[in-house]
Amino acid sequence: MPVIAVVDYEMGNLHSVCKGLEKAGATPNVTYSPKELEQADAIVLPGVGSFDPAVQHLRARGLEQPIKEAIASGKPFLGICLGLQILFESSAEGIQPGLGIIKGKVRRFRPEIDITIPHMGWNQLEVTQPKSILWEHLPSDPWVYFVHSYYVDPIDPLIRAATVTHGTQTVTAAIAHKNLMAVQFHPEKSSNIGLQILSNFVAQVREKTPA
Repeated sequence: MPVIAVVDYEMGNLHSVCKGLEKAGATPNVTYSPKELEQADAIVLPGVGSFDPAVQHLRARGLEQPIKEAIASGKPFLGICLGLQILFESSAEGIQPGLGIIKGKVRRFRPEIDITIPHMGWNQLEVTQPKSILWEHLPSDPWVYFVHSYYVDPIDPLIRAATVTHGTQTVTAAIAHKNLMAVQFHPEKSSNIGLQILSNFVAQVREKTPA
């Protein structure tokens, strides 16, 4: 089975992510070792919490450059929730610079009378990259589970793989570009749909892993 490094930087529920990857047919390795990131067949960057502590913890553990190098090398990479947001240049949630791997900013939902912030619960994706491996073997516009008050706003709209509408605001829910994929929702909390998304990612990892 492919070995997938799950980045440990004290900002995520690693157990549920690992359990999902195991069900999808991978061997997760929770680590903050740059060497183990390099040796892994793929990397998953989960995340729950605030933007500034997340990037500070990553940098304190010397993980920023290894993550950038892994993505640049073509290694399959999946960011989840906060693990999507910190790939961007900056966030309205804090003052620290993001990793800057994706051009754009993280913005806060505008308050509206009939919506709650954070955006929490099940919502339907509007798939904008139907050929992305993320959505293989899924119904069109599947339902997934969200918990977030901020959303990513990429400069390049072509990297959006899906959007979601909360109130009157339609925002990016997933991105995909070559080996880099990241989602705002939680696949590990999204029942069978989420498990299929993780299985699709693992399938891509298998394709790229030498026999």
